[in-house]
Amino acid sequence: MYEFVRLEVDGGIGTIRLDRPPVNAQNKQVQDEIRAAADEAAQRADISAVIVYGGQKSFAGGADIKEMSELSYAEMAARADRLSASFTAVAEIPKPTVAAVTGYALGGGLELALCCDRRVIGDNAKLGQPEILLGIIPGAGGTQRLARLVGPAKAKDLVFSGRYVLADEALTIGLADEVVAPDDVYSAARGWAGQLVNGPARALAAAKAAIDGGLNGDLASGLKLESHLFAALFATDDQTAGMRSFIENGPGKAKFSGK
Repeated sequence: MYEFVRLEVDGGIGTIRLDRPPVNAQNKQVQDEIRAAADEAAQRADISAVIVYGGQKSFAGGADIKEMSELSYAEMAARADRLSASFTAVAEIPKPTVAAVTGYALGGGLELALCCDRRVIGDNAKLGQPEILLGIIPGAGGTQRLARLVGPAKAKDLVFSGRYVLADEALTIGLADEVVAPDDVYSAARGWAGQLVNGPARALAAAKAAIDGGLNGDLASGLKLESHLFAALFATDDQTAGMRSFIENGPGKAKFSGK
């Protein structure tokens, strides 16, 4: 459907697959295709969870610097919001998402991984925000999502220095959630996503909205959001089925319809 990005669906899991050799550099076309694939994944009823994957060699080496270097201030000012929105489309998929990272996830590559709910990385992975070495800063969420994930001090260290983070450190600081052998990255991500495929889709979406939305405001606002989303789930078939199953059969045996 797209030239450099594919949405593959198997067993209720959608995989947004980047395929622009050699390192999946993200030019304008790739960014637009990521947004389109994310929008499609969000809407499709046959997708319950989403993996973002760049293949066995590299997740994404960052923006296409050759293309970017030709842009004037006026051109980038007109384009910057669209760039950020392309990645935000991934963050706003109302389903569990996981980045399966092998090799490089640098600049825009790391920013894309930060949009996911979980990051599974290979023990050969190199992550970083090296934009400062080009005389710029991250422009697709890196200064914001990274600081929320690892804290402002660590985010400033990584953004100010532009240094690479290897797998062990990524796990230690919370930049990665699981480290496996490179050949096992996709299967590990699929294993995590697979356990959620038959879950209560509306409750999963509500949980994600509550957590993400709560991080953007104060505690009182977050609690109000949680209460609203919690109450709304009592209008779903899955709430009825889940509670009835618990009463009749005990926990963990409900069959959900996603409605």
